[in-house]
Amino acid sequence: MSPERLAFVLIDGIGDVTIPALGSRTPLQAATVPYLNAVAAAGFNGLMDPVEPGLACGSDTSHLSIFGYDPRHYYRGRGAFESMGAGLAMAPGDIAFKCNFATLDPVSGLVLRRRADRRFETLGPLLCAALDGLALPRFPQHAVSVKYATEHRCGVVVRGPGLSDAISGTDPLRDNLPLQVVRPLDDSPEAAHTAEVVNQLSAAIRQGHPVNKQRVAEGKPPANIVLLRGCGSRLAVQPFLERHGLRACMVAPTKIIAGLGMSLGLDVLEAEGATGDYRTLFHKKAEVIAKALTTGGYDFGFLHIKAVDDTGHDRLVDLKASAVRYEEVVDRMVGQLLRLLWQAERAGRGRYSLVVTGDHSTPVEFGDHSHEPVPFAIARVRDVVAALGGTTAIEAVPLEPIPHPHQQEPSSAAATAGVAAGALAASGSAAQHASAGPAEALEAHGGILPALAALQQQVALGTGQEKLAVGLDQRRNGCDGSSREPAQPSVASSASGASREGEALVMPPGVVPGARRHPLSLPDGAVSDRQGQAQPLEQPQRGKTESQSLGGAPPGAEPLSPALGLCGDGVQRFSEIDAAGGALGRFPGSQVMTLVKQFVGLEQPV
Repeated sequence: MSPERLAFVLIDGIGDVTIPALGSRTPLQAATVPYLNAVAAAGFNGLMDPVEPGLACGSDTSHLSIFGYDPRHYYRGRGAFESMGAGLAMAPGDIAFKCNFATLDPVSGLVLRRRADRRFETLGPLLCAALDGLALPRFPQHAVSVKYATEHRCGVVVRGPGLSDAISGTDPLRDNLPLQVVRPLDDSPEAAHTAEVVNQLSAAIRQGHPVNKQRVAEGKPPANIVLLRGCGSRLAVQPFLERHGLRACMVAPTKIIAGLGMSLGLDVLEAEGATGDYRTLFHKKAEVIAKALTTGGYDFGFLHIKAVDDTGHDRLVDLKASAVRYEEVVDRMVGQLLRLLWQAERAGRGRYSLVVTGDHSTPVEFGDHSHEPVPFAIARVRDVVAALGGTTAIEAVPLEPIPHPHQQEPSSAAATAGVAAGALAASGSAAQHASAGPAEALEAHGGILPALAALQQQVALGTGQEKLAVGLDQRRNGCDGSSREPAQPSVASSASGASREGEALVMPPGVVPGARRHPLSLPDGAVSDRQGQAQPLEQPQRGKTESQSLGGAPPGAEPLSPALGLCGDGVQRFSEIDAAGGALGRFPGSQVMTLVKQFVGLEQPV
């Protein structure tokens, strides 16, 4: 069987912390997100440190890590990503900056506002056009290119002889601090020369444009300075296709992410109305990624969502976590994506899986990136559909434009609530079985493959460092939704004392039969919360249907199993708190692509 195709939904800044105003819950816990919850309930969950534990990383370094490129080795600054994403060409030797339109007090030299205004889609291109081709009188052999990106950002490329990306920037990183002087970061003559060039650029790039006079007259802060941040040069790396064997595309209106994708060889697709901010047309993103995977020949479709991160940076608790939330808007987009992928799967146009995670935490009460890990969930689309109540439920998901929080349509909101209610109603019988304990639940489900009992509690395998998997092939153990005869246990021993023959697994005397296992294997070196001996976990409430029809399997596929409730790891909600109890434990972002390739069948677990 050929590998499955995978949609990777990354919600920028999704991680948060508990908020007293939300009853000491995180925004994800407070939100109504039935589709995200179904992904968690149908799949495997964990907490991911995008780069490493304790690091408040940027989106660029976290994406590099998640895509399988160690930022400690490959990272050359974010400026090249922003500029390439904005459409500026870069050649070897060029340097580039990710820039903010900001407000400077020319008397004190303080940067009063690092973002003059987020709503800059009209003025940004106008100001960039005025700056493009800016002359540097002391350095006539150097050329400057400027192009608008998104929101308050633009890209700036400098080309000319003797340039180095080993320099600091002008951004003070906080409001009401002095504009910084650029300094070399090493002792090379190139770095010293580049610092002089960029300091003159910083002086020349101050904006005396007439539009700023108009803004001041209107009581708005002028965009009279461009902060030069994250000096970088273009990466020279192994392309994503060669590295992972996956033909990949992305929808990422946020230019820094688009430029990073270009640097790695991903095809960047345009989605109509996708703006990379609050106003983006979420349904168009889902349509483009679904089409790319189902008819475009891509194996890996990456969908980046920026709006949730903006709510954190702007400290908008009401937008991020109150009655109508951007998480809920994103959830509805995930529902649309699931419907489109399931329609293709039922029609025999491939099989699909889905990842949902984030690139870092942006706590809404803090307003900036923090070091908390983010939730991670991976599941097969057919299992998610089953968790929602089957084909009838997923076909009820409207494919219309998704209203933003300030323009929520009651009919659409009611449709989402109806799907959620249907999923809850369908879960009743399975929840009764789950409450009886692992052995009783298995018996109630007809004695499904003994290996599937290993989804309730954690057990360490082998000696020394724990591994988070037993390497069962999902396509033979029934967790792909196929109906199989249960394999008979044997007494062949393993290093852990567990016994197996083929894919069947029998736990040794004294080990609880419900030990949590899953068919993925993180390589040695993965970070895990679960050190040393395994500790029994409380039996989770499964909340899945005992038997649900998906309206028929794809042509040529084996019939779907009624034991769909046993294909997850017991987590029922997509949140930072719930994910901590998932089978994947806590792991670094560098292991994501290995995990993904194992899940879709491109690599075998080790």
